[in-house]
Parts: sequence; structure tokens; C-alpha cells
Amino acid sequence: MTRGSTLPAHPPSPLSGCLAIPAQTRTSRAPLLDGFNSAPVDEAHRTLLACLRSPSWARRVAAHRPYPTLDALLAASDEAAYDLTSGDLAEALAAETLPALPEDVYGAAHTALRAAHAAYEARFGHAFVISLAAVPPDERLDHVLEGIRSRLANDPEDERVVAAEELRRLGKARLASRFRGTGA
Repeated sequence: MTRGSTLPAHPPSPLSGCLAIPAQTRTSRAPLLDGFNSAPVDEAHRTLLACLRSPSWARRVAAHRPYPTLDALLAASDEAAYDLTSGDLAEALAAETLPALPEDVYGAAHTALRAAHAAYEARFGHAFVISLAAVPPDERLDHVLEGIRSRLANDPEDERVVAAEELRRLGKARLASRFRGTGA
């Protein structure tokens, strides 16, 4: 006994023989990241140096392009920052400046911040760095002043470790801010 089709016959579709696979167009979810990945090396270095002022860090991060996602770029940034030599760290710290205060901050705050920064720089020989990425804007002045004052008590070698970590966090936050909205 042969079995036949139990479905009624339908006329063939005009698209007979075509597969129903949606067209796959390559739309870039990360135009800024794509631009960075394909940029000439010197342009990539400039972009990176605006985030962390260490030429060796910038060379290393740029050399490992392309990055598939922002998270991959940030992970590479961290890895390169952890591997900074003391000379690289000194060079990056020398290029940093104190975070700017909002214009509406009263004059005494500017004076207190300048004095605290001068004391820090005299003790450690480099600019005070601190990442403010997770600090609400209205708390930043207090956070910076508290950070400088508490870190002034650090041993110079301990402070170098803290400064390196803050520099890494600062560079990562700048990099994330630059590429935010890239779909990563």
C-alpha cells in the first residue's frame, strides 16, 4: 500500500525555489568603534592619548585592534594599564591635571583645592588623579578634597599603587565615555 499526500494540492508559489531567509545586511551597531578600529595608527594613538596620556599604553591598545565590542576595548585598556612600567606611569601622571571645578563653585573651594593639590604634588611629585565617573556631580568637589587629604597620608610607594589604579580607572572611564552609545 502506497501512501499519498494527505494535504490538498496547492498551486506553486511564485517564489517557488527561493529560500525564505531574511536578507542580512551589515548594519554597524558601533560606528565609533568601527571608525576607531579602521583608523590609521596615528589617529588611533591620538584618540587613546586623549583618554590616558601614556604612549606605551596607547601603542599597545591600538596594536590589538580591531575590537569587536566596547567591552573588549575596555578590557584591553585595563590589561595595558596594569602593565605600565613605573616610567610609563610617571609619564602619564606628569601629563594629568586636576579636574576642573564647575564655574559656580565658590572661591574658597578653588583655594582649598589648589592648596591640597599643591601639597599632594610636593609630597609625591605628580598630579593627583582620581576617577569621578561614579560620583554624582554635586559630590565631586568633596570627593576630590577628601581623596587628596586622605591620600596625603600614604607612603609614596603605596600612593604610587593607588595613583596607578586611579589612572587606570580614569583612562577607562574616558575611553568608555568617548565610545558610549556604540551598541556594546
